[in-house]
Amino acid sequence: MYSKIIKPTFDFLTALVGLLILSPIFIVVTLALTIANKGKPFFVQKRPGKNERIFSIIKFKTMNDKRDAAGKLLPDAERLTGIGKFVRKTSLDEIPQLLNVLKGDMSLVGPRPLLPEYLALYNKEQKKRHQVRPGITGWAQVNGRNAISWQDKFAYDVWYVKHQSFLVDLKILGRTIKKVLVSEGIAAEGNATIEPFKGNNL
Repeated sequence: MYSKIIKPTFDFLTALVGLLILSPIFIVVTLALTIANKGKPFFVQKRPGKNERIFSIIKFKTMNDKRDAAGKLLPDAERLTGIGKFVRKTSLDEIPQLLNVLKGDMSLVGPRPLLPEYLALYNKEQKKRHQVRPGITGWAQVNGRNAISWQDKFAYDVWYVKHQSFLVDLKILGRTIKKVLVSEGIAAEGNATIEPFKGNNL
């Protein structure tokens, strides 16, 4: 009952109220990133959701599109803009995902939606992370976020799938607020974000 009725209702109402409360910040960040990214304040990308269904996730765009002489995108650390670093550090880049929650593509709490190309790299246990809707925050995020290994991240995701409840979600939301306030676990050591997942045998 919780996952089918209570959780979706709670997600929708909380996302709606959250957008209304955060609307002034939403507008200011949109304007700042429009200037910093030459008219492109949002980042839209295909991601797999529940049952591996592909949807379009929306976030604030924290990196520009600068490329090298060969036309390849520069490393993340070189493309992070000044305002982008601040938006990422304060997790403001996640605000637009409240729209995904309203649409029903995402939940407030669940495994983070990753890249479609990772789907073929998961083992049988890791694939269980797609049995629930992905979340803006999750058990892996409050236990290390980008500072932990991919294997640990997936283990936390699967743990959540097996133990999700209202109390667990409240615990995760509470710990998320604390993590955001101290800007903890934003990047893996030596990286601006995190190294791409290359499979379990690498």
